[in-house]
Amino acid sequence: MIDAIKNVSSLSATRGLGGIATDLSSTVSNAIASTPETAIGSSAVGSFASVMSDVAKNTVSTLKEAENASFAGIKGTMSTREVVDKVMQADQTLQTAIALRDKMVSAFLDITKMQI
Repeated sequence: MIDAIKNVSSLSATRGLGGIATDLSSTVSNAIASTPETAIGSSAVGSFASVMSDVAKNTVSTLKEAENASFAGIKGTMSTREVVDKVMQADQTLQTAIALRDKMVSAFLDITKMQI
């Protein structure tokens, strides 16, 4: 089910997500290790795009984990509590991604309404 998200070619942030690792610790440690000097300035070209790409990858990864947990729960190899935790985490991640998308669309519409 979640693999169908990869087929959306109009979303450039979701292209090439076939190799998403389920371990997000490297992404988190890279984000924490970045300093304000690298986040601001000429060396940060494309940093907004990379942040949005990371958000999309993490969202898809979390949704895949929840889907796998659901199947494991159906098979009986995972406890109900673990399945519920994964699904609730995926729901929270999806709601965050939707809110972020809505804010970005709203900001874009505000920019397009500005007079030149």
